[in-house]
Amino acid sequence: MDHHHAVSAQPARHRGTPALLEHCPELDRTHDLVRQFASMLDARDAAPLPDWLDHLAASGLPALDGLAKAIREDQPAVVQGLTTPFSSGVNEGRITDLKLQKRIMPGRARVPLLRHRVILMAGLRRSYP
Repeated sequence: MDHHHAVSAQPARHRGTPALLEHCPELDRTHDLVRQFASMLDARDAAPLPDWLDHLAASGLPALDGLAKAIREDQPAVVQGLTTPFSSGVNEGRITDLKLQKRIMPGRARVPLLRHRVILMAGLRRSYP
């Protein structure tokens, strides 16, 4: 057995994470905030959302402050998304497929070809989840 190529039980994407977070305080803060949001999603509990948004805004990172402002603008929808078991994921995927097809083939054909390609994409999605 070649010990130089032993496979770690820990996935490659997680091996360096603790060291990376230790050396980058901004990434560490962001990682913590993402995990907190994931906990809200898992528990379907929006009660921590206002405090979480305050932490985002106080993070000192402009991108996270901007995210907090954007979420606050549509907070009722975010609360609904956090607390209900319903998902628009399938519809969002189909809309993404349609937009992709429109970008791939501008000016090439009209609605009949676009319709045909969207139907093919839907069939592929069913075959390969």
